[in-house]
Amino acid sequence: MTEDPWPALPLDAWRDTYATLHMWTQIVGKVRLALTPPVNHWWHVTLYVTSRGLGTSPIPYGSKQLEIDFDFVDHVLVVRCTDGAVRTLPLVPRSVADFYREVMAMLASLGIAVKIWPMPVEIPNPIRFTEDRTHASYDPKSVERLFQILVQTDAVFKEFRGRFRGKCSPVHFFWGAFDLAVTRFSGRRAPAREGADPVTAEAYSHEVISHGFWPGGAWPGAGTIDAPIYYSYTVPEPAGLRAASIRPAAASFNTVLSEFVLPYDDVRRASSPREALLEFLQSTYDAGADLAGWDRAALDAAGR
Repeated sequence: MTEDPWPALPLDAWRDTYATLHMWTQIVGKVRLALTPPVNHWWHVTLYVTSRGLGTSPIPYGSKQLEIDFDFVDHVLVVRCTDGAVRTLPLVPRSVADFYREVMAMLASLGIAVKIWPMPVEIPNPIRFTEDRTHASYDPKSVERLFQILVQTDAVFKEFRGRFRGKCSPVHFFWGAFDLAVTRFSGRRAPAREGADPVTAEAYSHEVISHGFWPGGAWPGAGTIDAPIYYSYTVPEPAGLRAASIRPAAASFNTVLSEFVLPYDDVRRASSPREALLEFLQSTYDAGADLAGWDRAALDAAGR
């Protein structure tokens, strides 16, 4: 594993592995989606940072539960059941089609019958999992760097989450966009978004301020961001938000994404990456919450 707690992860250095791993996480995430009882704002579909990678947390299935984990230390996919059964699949260069077939075979061997829609989401030019032999890369060192960034970011996000006593999401990984996020809620319903699909309508049914980490890449309708970033957005966006003063100095409002962004590289190069990231999280929350008229006396944790 990398010894740098905040390692560099330039997009060009691992673009092929990123694309493949993204599809692999979508396959596992869709299994969780298919088997887990619904939770508000689609919180039941996410993955979580673990001590070894990314995992589903326990998924109910009949009289038992199963858990699917990407182990980025030993580079293996592990399926564990509460009846003691275990199946593993090495994380090595293999096509998305082969990964899909192997995962479904592993689940079937455990007596788990699950059907997922085998089409990727939230990416341009999707290829059905069953037919995707284009994406077949896996560079362990790059994945280890990603994991290290997720570990550090998860810890800071959890610290920031503790500063809020209102409704707040877990710190969780959305496999659709491949981002780690935490979201605060004002407690008020948001105006209906005209023309919104069911996923978006449920995700933004209430006023939110969301923060996250994204490794970069292509975003449908918004072009390409060629470096990893931290982001923040407020929904609905209050008047004056784009001109708000935020910190640190490297942060800015990206009009293409309609979000505040802070390059990851500026965080990792800071004298204290933790403090730089917390400054971004707090200042963007302050701007969004104040301009949107959130009841901060009730929502913010005292002394935080």
